[in-house]
Amino acid sequence: MRMFPTSQQTIGPFFPAEFFGPADHDLTRVSAEAAPTRRGEAILLRGRVTRQGGLPCVNAVLELWQADAAGRFAGDADADPDFLFWGRARTDGDGRYAFRTVLPGRFADQLGPRASHANVTLLGSGLMRRVLTTLFFPRAAEELAADPVLALVPSGRRPLLLADPAGEEDGLRVFRFDIRLRGTDETPFFAV
Repeated sequence: MRMFPTSQQTIGPFFPAEFFGPADHDLTRVSAEAAPTRRGEAILLRGRVTRQGGLPCVNAVLELWQADAAGRFAGDADADPDFLFWGRARTDGDGRYAFRTVLPGRFADQLGPRASHANVTLLGSGLMRRVLTTLFFPRAAEELAADPVLALVPSGRRPLLLADPAGEEDGLRVFRFDIRLRGTDETPFFAV
């Protein structure tokens, strides 16, 4: 019988050594070393996560996922190979976060035609479970009016799901999307 040496570790590690990679907040490139995608309009998405009373949510984790500039997703045959489709950011001491991404394209799914949007899940201290919302980019009013998910939200609360244009930085348009936990102006969240 022939014997083979075995490693000292019989299982794992199966997970990455870091929860956050150096460019996880940048969806315009597939790795920190990769060149950014050349498709679509690169934008900055910034915001602040607060709880009731405007207090910052420190060290909250946001995960963002969206379509590429043409409205395609990672598994689609003609999806942008240089776009990441998913990213992760953490809030700072003031509850601020930032992503670099592209303005997502429209697409249709089983619900119908969808407006330009990105999905956000939030995990943080004091939350018993993650919360999920969708932010919509302001484009044409008819595009937003036709979105079946936005239509589920009472009309008076829909503005809470719109990313606001917030100027320009380094040649990129900036959008602001604040997330509020609790209170009368709480961000609408969706059940999954």
